[in-house]
This record gives sequence, C-alpha cells and structure tokens, in this order.
Amino acid sequence: MKRYLIICLGLVLLASCETDKKAEDTKAKTLADSVGNEQLVSFNPEQLQSVGIEVGSPKLENVSGTLSLQGRIDVPPQSTISLSFPLGGYLKSTKMLPGMHVRKGQVLAELEDMQFIQLQQDYLTAREKFSLAESEFARQRDLNASKASSDKIYQQARSEMETQRILMSALAQKLEVIGINPEKLKADNISKSVSVVSPINGFVSRVNVNVGKYTSPTDMLFELVDPRDIHLALSVFEKDLSSLSIGQQVIAYTNGDPDKKFRAEIILISKTLDQDRVAEVHCHFEKYNASLVPGMFMNGEVLTNKNKAMTVPEEAVVRWENKFYVFTDKGAGKFEMVQVKPGMISAGKQQIEATRINENTRLVTKNAYALLMKIKNTEEG
Repeated sequence: MKRYLIICLGLVLLASCETDKKAEDTKAKTLADSVGNEQLVSFNPEQLQSVGIEVGSPKLENVSGTLSLQGRIDVPPQSTISLSFPLGGYLKSTKMLPGMHVRKGQVLAELEDMQFIQLQQDYLTAREKFSLAESEFARQRDLNASKASSDKIYQQARSEMETQRILMSALAQKLEVIGINPEKLKADNISKSVSVVSPINGFVSRVNVNVGKYTSPTDMLFELVDPRDIHLALSVFEKDLSSLSIGQQVIAYTNGDPDKKFRAEIILISKTLDQDRVAEVHCHFEKYNASLVPGMFMNGEVLTNKNKAMTVPEEAVVRWENKFYVFTDKGAGKFEMVQVKPGMISAGKQQIEATRINENTRLVTKNAYALLMKIKNTEEG
C-alpha cells in the first residue's frame, strides 16, 4: 500500500513539472516572437490607402555632396598697396578717410619741403649747363674739323657735354619719381609742394598721417586696396582636402544675409597645415560686389565630385533613437524596419548603405514615418 502511494505521488510531481516546463516554453516562445516581430508592422488595404504609403526601389545614381566650410574675405599681396613717398616732407593737406573710394591718378595728399624746390632748381640749372655744353661741343667740333682747335680741347668739350647730359637725365628721373614732369618745368612754375596720387582704382583701407606731420621715405602714408582681385580664403580640415580640387565651384554667403549668394572658383589649395591640421583654400569671385570687404566672415559650400551610390527619396529614411531606418515591403501589407547608414543628401535624394538592400529591394518611398509611428504606438500600448 505504501509503495502504491509513493508511485502515485511521483506521477503527480512529474506531471506538475511537465506543465511548468510547457508554460515556461510557451512564455519563452511568446517573448521570442515579440522580440522577433518588434521590427515588423502591418496594414490592411484601407489603412495603406488612407496614410498614402508608396512603394518603390532604390536607385544607383551619381551623388554629388556638399562640403560646408568657413573663412573670410582676403586680399592678395599684389592687390594691397602701401603708399609712401620717396622724399621726406611735411603733409600740407589731405581729405582721405578709411573706406573712401579713389580713382587712379586722384590726389590723395600734398607734401611740401625745401628739398622739392632744391631738386627743381638743380634740374633747371643742369639743363641750362647742358645746353651751353652742347653749343660749345658743336663749336669745338667745327674748329677741330678745320684743324683750328686741338683734339684735346674737342674731347674736353665732348666730355663736358656728356657729363651735363647725365646729370640732367638723373635729375629728370628724380623729378618724375615725385610726380613732377621735367619737360613742363620752367623757372616761373617751380613749386614748393608735390602731390601724392593714387596708382590704382580702389579704396583707402588705412590712413597713417595727419596734416602737419613730417613723413620720411620709409613711412607708409596710405594703404590702398584694389577690390577687383579680392579672394575668399576658406579653412579646410585635413580629412576634407582630398575632396577638393582646383576649378571646383563654391557658393559663398554671409551669416547676416544667407539668401544672398556669391559664386566663386577654387584657384589655389595650400600644401601646408597649421597646428590645428587646417589648410587654406583660396577662391576667386566670379563677379566683384561692393558689399564684400576684407576681413568679412563668410560661409562656403563646395560641390564635391560625383560618386555612384544607392539613393532613395528623403521621405524613405526615418530616424529613431539616433539610428536610421527604411521599411522594406514583405508583401500582404507587411513591412520590416531595416537599419541603414545614411550618406549625403542632394536634390531630395538620400544616400544609404545596407547589406540587405539592393536595386531590386522593394521599400517604402513615401510616408515612412507613418509606419514608425504605428510601431511606437504599439510599444506604448
């Protein structure tokens, strides 16, 4: 009897264990199905029509990316002129202020000094002496031809004439350097002042003098800028240098007016990097604009070279928990959310990379966020 009771109790315990195991297996299977189906979403035909979901396939296209850079307006050395005067003098007058536009040949200032008078006097004196020496040479040449004068006197007259010619020519060059035309200089128009004129069309960027100040030949009086050759200097990190090449187009704009675009072209890429691993790229504007001034901060967008890549409409890619997904069509109103690696965006197309997606894959191309919202609502429920 006792043995029979023990057998019965054993069978009851065994049955209980099997029931618990089945329950655990069922629970585990349910959990596994839940985990496996969390990336799946389904719609009936009426729902598909109401949310406006469209299905298509990715395309292998040429994608040109945009590289965003920052920089400033710069002026090349050949377009910046530090204007000084070859002789010292006192500044008599000037009306120049930084920012003023000037024309080539326009008077910027007037200087006066006693040495200007002395230089003009020396030239006029040398010119008269040359005229006299030239006449004496001609007379001695005629006398020497008839043997009425010795060869020595003839050669001395010739040497004196050439000496005065050299002196007169040197003084004439000095006068031209300070802006005085020696051919128009006469005894009755000697001036104590000379004019400092602009050698270019541009604007004044710096004024370093004031009325009454004595200036030496080494002093910079004005700094002028020729705006026709201003450059856009962009800063480019080392990793992006390989994407740039001479001749690429650049669209530049300011922070204050981002809608106003300026077209430029890359003309020089620096071969050296600074301590921050940044190089300078110089661009030339297609058309000068007066609103572009040296030192102004600018943004630049460079169109990089085209590459073959898998693309889908921007609406096909959704973002969830800092990851990017697309929905592939499994048929019968079912869609699976697949993670992708996003790339550049150009003309409404998004570049993507994924091992499970190719040109034949059917996926949602419009209103993909409606599928994502249903997954979220299902989880919250």
